[in-house]
Amino acid sequence: MDVTTLPSWQKLTAHAERARSEHFRDLLERRPERGRTCHLQGAGWTLDWSRQRVSAEVMSDLLALAFDRGISTATEAMFTGQRINTTENRSVLHTALRANAHDSVVVDGVDCVKESQAVLGAMRAFTERVLSGDEVGATGQRFTDVVNIGIGGSDLGPVMVTQALKDLQGGLAPHFISNVDPTDAHEKLRGLNPHTTLVLIASKTFTTTETMANARLVRTWLEAGLPRESNIGAHLVALSTAVDLAEEFGISEDRVFGFWDWVGGRYSVGSAIGLSVMLAVGVSAFEEFLAGMRDMDIHFRTAELANNLPVVMALLGVWNRNFLNIPTRAVLPYEQYLHRLPAYLQQLTMESNGKRVAADGNAVSIETAPVLWGEPGTNGQHSFHQLIHQGTQPVACDIIVFSQSRHDAARQHATLVANALAQAQVMALGRSASELHAAGVAPDLVEHKVMPGNRPCTLLWSKVLTPHSLGALVALYEHATFVEGVIWGINSFDQWGVEYGKEVATRLVPFITGDDRPDSAVPEFTSASIAQLRSLAESD
Repeated sequence: MDVTTLPSWQKLTAHAERARSEHFRDLLERRPERGRTCHLQGAGWTLDWSRQRVSAEVMSDLLALAFDRGISTATEAMFTGQRINTTENRSVLHTALRANAHDSVVVDGVDCVKESQAVLGAMRAFTERVLSGDEVGATGQRFTDVVNIGIGGSDLGPVMVTQALKDLQGGLAPHFISNVDPTDAHEKLRGLNPHTTLVLIASKTFTTTETMANARLVRTWLEAGLPRESNIGAHLVALSTAVDLAEEFGISEDRVFGFWDWVGGRYSVGSAIGLSVMLAVGVSAFEEFLAGMRDMDIHFRTAELANNLPVVMALLGVWNRNFLNIPTRAVLPYEQYLHRLPAYLQQLTMESNGKRVAADGNAVSIETAPVLWGEPGTNGQHSFHQLIHQGTQPVACDIIVFSQSRHDAARQHATLVANALAQAQVMALGRSASELHAAGVAPDLVEHKVMPGNRPCTLLWSKVLTPHSLGALVALYEHATFVEGVIWGINSFDQWGVEYGKEVATRLVPFITGDDRPDSAVPEFTSASIAQLRSLAESD
C-alpha cells in the first residue's frame, strides 16, 4: 500500500501545513513544560525531542502511522529471521550476533545464534592467544600492530568503534586500509614492522576489488620485509565466508573467521568483522559493546511504540524529511572519541534508505533518506554551524552529549556540555530582531544577526561513553534506520546502487592500463577521458 493513502499520513499532511507556518516558540508557548515531558529512556540512553517541531497531536498521529505500517510485526519478522531482504531473498539477523548464548533463531534448520556464538568463541580464543604472546609471527616475535584491510562496512564500523574506545586500548595498535588509492596503504604501513604486524583481510566473498588489491599489496610488503622462506600465513587472517579463496591466498582454514549472508556489511561490526576491535580493546570490552547492542535490541523489540527510542527517533526523521521538507540531517557528537560516528552513520542510513524504488518494485511517491553529515562539537561550531543557524535551508540535527568525560577535566567538560546545550537552544529558538533591538544592536546590523531558529534538534545523552553505551547507540541508529525504511516501504538491506559502479570500474581497468582498447560499449566521453589521462601519465 502507498503510505500516502493512509489516514494517518493524510492527517500528518494537514498538520504539516500548520507546522510549516509556525515557529517552535509557538509550541513552547502552548506547552512550556516540553523539556520535562518530551523525552524517553532506554538501554542507558535518553532521547530528548522537546526541541523538535512536533506537537502532541503530531506525535499521536506519527505513532498511528507506525501502527498502520505494522512496525511491531516488521520488527518481529526481522528478529525471527524471516526473509525481509526480499530482493536478495535473505534474512536480516545482525541482532543474532549479539544475542544471549541461550537464545535461538533457526533459519532453514540452522541456529543462527549458535553459529554466531561459535565464531565469537573462536575470535575470543584467537585474541587471547595473540595478546598473551602464544600466537606469534613468522620470526617468533609478538604482534604489536594489526592492519585491517576492508572497505565499506568492513572498514567504517571497526574504524569508528576503535576510535571511540581509543583510550581503552591495551592490545594491538589498530590500522585500517580501505581506499584502493595506493597512498592509503603506503601511509598506513609507514613505520610498521612486518615482523610484528598481523593483517586481517575483511571481505565476505574474498573478491572485493579494492580489498583484494590492497591485500596483494600488503602481502608483497610482508614478503619483502620478512626473511625468505618465511611463513607469511602466520601474519594473515581472513574475515570471510570464502575459505577456498582464502586458502589460495595463503591463509589456513583455522585462521578464517566467517560470517553469513544474513549479516549486511553496514551491520557487521558485531561479527567477525569486529576482530580488529577485539584485538585492540580486548575481549571483555568487545563483549560489553555487544551487550550494549543487545540491550537496545531488547528495548526496541519490547517497548511500546510511544516509549520506544528507535521508533520515536525514526518517526521524527520521517516528520522532518517528508512533512517539513528538510533535506539534510547533521549528527553532532559532543565527544571527540566519536569523531568517526557521522561517517559510519552515512553508510548506515544512506546505503540502507537511499532508495527510489519501493520493496514491491514500484517507484516511491515520497522522499526517502536525507543526506547525513556531521562533525564533532565544538569544532563544527566554527565551520558549518553558520549554515545551520543562518543558511537558507533548515537542517535537522542530532546532538549527542555525555554528562561525564572519560578524563579528569570536569570544568572543561562542563564547557563542552554548555556548548552543546547552547547550540540546541539557538537552533530551536533562534534570535529575533526585537531581541537584538532590545539588546542595543546597531539597526544596520540587526538583520545580519537575526537567527531564524526553528531548526529541529534531538538531544541524545548518556552518562559516559563506554563500550556498552557505544553499542547501544549504534543499535539505536540501526533500528531507527530500519523503522524509517518500513514506513517508506523500501528494502533497507540491499544496495544495488553500490554494485553497478564497481562492475563498470572492473571493465574499465584494462583500458586504463593499456592492456586493451575501449570498445563500442564504452561511451565516447569515457574513452576520451581515458585517452587524456593516459597521455598525461605518459608525458615527460
